Amino acid sequence: MPDDTHIPSNIAAYLNKRAAGKPWEISESPPCTFSGAVVIPSLAEAANLPRTLESLSLNPADLLDRYMTLVVVNQRSDATSAETADNLETLKMLPLWKQHYGMKNLFWVDVASPGRELPPKQGVGLARKIGLDLALPLLNYCDNDPLLICLDADTLVQSDYLSAITQHFARSSAGGASIPYRHLPSGGLAGQSAIDRYELFLRTYVLGLKLAGSPYSFHTVGSAMVCRSSAYCASGGMNRRLAGEDFYFLQQVHKTSGVVPLSGTVVHPSPRSSNRVPFGTGRAVGDMLAEGEQRLLFYQPVVFSIVGEWLARVEENIDADAPMLLNCAALISPILHDYLEQAGFRDSWENMRRSNRSGTKLKEAFHGWFDAFRTMRLIHELSDRAYPRIEPEAAVAPLLGHAGQVAPASIGGQLELLRTLQGDAKN
Repeated sequence: MPDDTHIPSNIAAYLNKRAAGKPWEISESPPCTFSGAVVIPSLAEAANLPRTLESLSLNPADLLDRYMTLVVVNQRSDATSAETADNLETLKMLPLWKQHYGMKNLFWVDVASPGRELPPKQGVGLARKIGLDLALPLLNYCDNDPLLICLDADTLVQSDYLSAITQHFARSSAGGASIPYRHLPSGGLAGQSAIDRYELFLRTYVLGLKLAGSPYSFHTVGSAMVCRSSAYCASGGMNRRLAGEDFYFLQQVHKTSGVVPLSGTVVHPSPRSSNRVPFGTGRAVGDMLAEGEQRLLFYQPVVFSIVGEWLARVEENIDADAPMLLNCAALISPILHDYLEQAGFRDSWENMRRSNRSGTKLKEAFHGWFDAFRTMRLIHELSDRAYPRIEPEAAVAPLLGHAGQVAPASIGGQLELLRTLQGDAKN
């Protein structure tokens, strides 16, 4: 087991103040340190996890030697009997899978046995955090800034997965990255239609943010994100949210060290429905299958135009005081003006101006305040009060046109075009 003397002070400070802590520990002490860790939370995934491990095992042997894989088998104390039985099966099978797939650097954490479960109302956020925090002391900080990679137990990766990640961070100065993704095919027509619609919704939202000039125009998919260890600690580490942990985590990483899209590989999340979390892929697919696809409507293109106009006015008037910027906002949209007032922009902007004398620093501070969450809240406010959500046929084509593209007629065609534009073309 590596000792603590190799851990840099910033990593040690994070571990002392913010690490998930006991009673959780890794299945065995690794004999060496690693260039990175692939952390996989697993709740009742005995049927899916072997496929994920197999896909990972097909990566180059030299990279598998340099990276550890850490599975966090987890459940809450109120888990169903089926989940408990499935997790016990997973814990029993992991030593066999380690041998079968030739993954000598496969380890796991028992967060499922009595006394080790997640606290009430906790879920995937804390499960990810436990794995990421436990991996930190096992990484090699001598020659590089080791990587923390988030994957899911029902997601497949390609044989170029670790290569693309390693090469990206050798070139990029940003602390984090979003990995291209495309959902696996569904088992039936209804399921395929639902997952296509949901993925198109996600991609259209990111396209709208990009056209608006938002610095947060990147995907936030939990099974498709990676960061440097230093960026992880600087951002405060993974949050403990039951859902949306990926959104808030990448938002914070971007604020502290930047997030950029990665290219060269694609991860393939599951398209299945699920009721484990209050929102996200599984919930959206399940709701559409139960209630119809009209359950998921799209934002009108005008809301992204309003966001874009607001960002442009701030950029053009970076030396202005709060009343002037709020007047600009009122001319763009009274709803925007009201939202900014309610969000405390007036006082916040003046505080930002006092604390950031240069225009560059002030812009950074503004985007730290008007972040991905506040942007999303504004879009929701605009949609609720003036621009009701609409069917994708009316929402996607105008945005693609604004991006200089001719929109295909079908959802499937639009989805494929967006996958290509966003670097997620099928490999």
